[in-house]
Amino acid sequence: MLTEERFAAILEALKDKNAITVTELTELVGASESTIRRDLNTLDKQGKLNKVHGGATAIEQEFITSEVAVSVKKQMNVEEKKAIARYASTMINDEDFVFIDAGTTTQWLIEFIEDSKATFVTNGIPQAQLLMNKKLRTYMIGGLAKPVTEAIVGADAVNNMKKYNFSKCFLGTNGIHLDYGFTTIDVEEAMVKMEALSRSYTGIILADSSKFGKVTAVTFSGIEKACIITDKIRNDKYKDATIIKEVW
Repeated sequence: MLTEERFAAILEALKDKNAITVTELTELVGASESTIRRDLNTLDKQGKLNKVHGGATAIEQEFITSEVAVSVKKQMNVEEKKAIARYASTMINDEDFVFIDAGTTTQWLIEFIEDSKATFVTNGIPQAQLLMNKKLRTYMIGGLAKPVTEAIVGADAVNNMKKYNFSKCFLGTNGIHLDYGFTTIDVEEAMVKMEALSRSYTGIILADSSKFGKVTAVTFSGIEKACIITDKIRNDKYKDATIIKEVW
């Protein structure tokens, strides 16, 4: 097995177990203990894991500083996002007044909504188009257009939301952390998410498992303020913090 392949196998094993021994890794990748220890030293220096006596533990917190464009995000974790979105669509009733956030998972959510009589409000430019294509009753929030996320954000967007009271909101997030809550890169985008949650009877975060343990610049809510739909939880501590539905 090549070095990069060993690195990938070690990190994948840590995703599932959060902690692993050198002995377990030698059996997993078929390498000597000395090779595994060198690999762990390298990965520790790269900040990808914590090397401990006899093995390694997963990084509990990863700080993200840059926003990935929607065009790139659309290609990431697609099957997980579809499963999350499919389940979320079953939560929408005809009498609901729903806020749908910008983001790639919420785009998939709309794809799975069929023949709904609910009313939808969104700050997502693609989301508004998808809703209208399905002939669903749709309101678009006005404000500053942010190209990288294709979202309407900022103070004007927040002011436009103040007349609404939502039965449910479906939001995306860049990171989920037990201490730092739900976070996003941009202050103006965070303002919209905060307002949507504060004006919703039920707040629902749609997030694949890659978002857990990550932190970005701005917290828009504590983890206890919304329930989460995800593919799979690898750290059961999150289940003690809020309601989580696994769909994988």
